[in-house]
Amino acid sequence: MSELPKIGFIGTGVMGKSMAANLLRAGYTLNIYTRTKSKADALIEAGGIWYDSVASLAKSSDVVITIVGYPKDVEEVYFGENGILENANPGTYVIDMTTSKPILAERIFAAAKEKEIFALDAPVSGGDVGAKNGQLTIMVGGEEKAFQQVLPILKVMGSNIVLQGHAGAGQHTKMSNQITIASNMIGVSEAIVYAKKAGLDPVRVLDSITAGAAGSWSLSNLAPRMIKGDFEPGFYIKHFIKDMTIALEAAEEMGLNLPGLALSLELYKELAEKGEEDNGTQALIKYFM
Repeated sequence: MSELPKIGFIGTGVMGKSMAANLLRAGYTLNIYTRTKSKADALIEAGGIWYDSVASLAKSSDVVITIVGYPKDVEEVYFGENGILENANPGTYVIDMTTSKPILAERIFAAAKEKEIFALDAPVSGGDVGAKNGQLTIMVGGEEKAFQQVLPILKVMGSNIVLQGHAGAGQHTKMSNQITIASNMIGVSEAIVYAKKAGLDPVRVLDSITAGAAGSWSLSNLAPRMIKGDFEPGFYIKHFIKDMTIALEAAEEMGLNLPGLALSLELYKELAEKGEEDNGTQALIKYFM
């Protein structure tokens, strides 16, 4: 790509809106589609070009990036008469940054290849803060040549970008990420509750333990929100439940038993049933309060 490609961006939620804004600031022409147009108003005001369908956006873009909610949403935007793969031009690069099923990433890759379209799965980690700052971790599956072609675009959105292997490898890596976080969030919540019960100042406790062996992204970034009672979503509980469900299904297919993940999923489902599904994952501490 000798000139800056035209990027189509589908999905402007908590993560997507910041990722798209960074691409605009980097000078890319940004075509935008989202089911609720008002969610894209700020991006349109900043220079984004609105398209009223997935099909029209795909036809007018050199690279199409998607970050939508669930695997069913990924299927909807990629397949069918009005989907990306049916309408994108040969030579287009498509990058699904949704956390989705590895097997679906493989399907997209195979279908894209038949149409001479280059497909990558590239889920992200880093939350709303990482998205705003262009500091996301991006885990990529697909072919090396396609990865190298879109790497300058990925570098606008992330700082830790690794090609993990074949199609689906990015999604499998994201599952490993979510499995790690799932049990860690239980530990973070229990640690804060324990510190309070022991009569300690949890903020001062964090000053000590975040710098030691217990240190983690969740401890440094989400524990302070727990202590403040700030449950605004950097990442929705309902989406974390989706991710953990995908990971458990994939683990079962491989014959793995993951009891820590299963427990975390159970706790988050209980919170969702109590009306917490649109809060951030740090709201897990409410289970222990």
